Amino acid sequence: MVSTKRARLASAVLLAGASIGAYAAVAGATAAAGSSHAATKAGSAKAGGPSVKRFDLNGYVIDTDYSLGRNTGNTFRQTYKHSTVQGVPIKGPFVGTKFPAEDYVAMPIGNHELYVAWLDPKSHALVDVFVMNFATRVVYDYAPGSVHPESSGTVTVEHRGSHPIP
Repeated sequence: MVSTKRARLASAVLLAGASIGAYAAVAGATAAAGSSHAATKAGSAKAGGPSVKRFDLNGYVIDTDYSLGRNTGNTFRQTYKHSTVQGVPIKGPFVGTKFPAEDYVAMPIGNHELYVAWLDPKSHALVDVFVMNFATRVVYDYAPGSVHPESSGTVTVEHRGSHPIP
């Protein structure tokens, strides 16, 4: 009976120690990741670290052709200037729809990958958000304003701008 109590006590102590060790490891890793992220200044990221550097899509003409989600069957041509973009449906049910020019912000988020947010010029509200992977040719699109705002498909560069996609 005494050895059973000792075994249970030892097991409880080991379990508590393991739990504390796991908590300390997670807390340490989180603190390390947070401190390196906080120490990185915008536009001056360390190699492999986070960045908030913007990318100028001026001169790019990009087609997004959707096979999944809200925009299934539609292809949109996106024509970029320094700070504005014009989206025009060139194939599918939305052909003939006129969309206003929007402001945009593009940021490199990976190798040959951009995060692009379209913004209403007056309110700065998000109009459309894209993740475009030019290596795999996959686009993910989130257009707020409906119950199912997600779409996915392929992205094709029809005309390159003056800056190569990182």
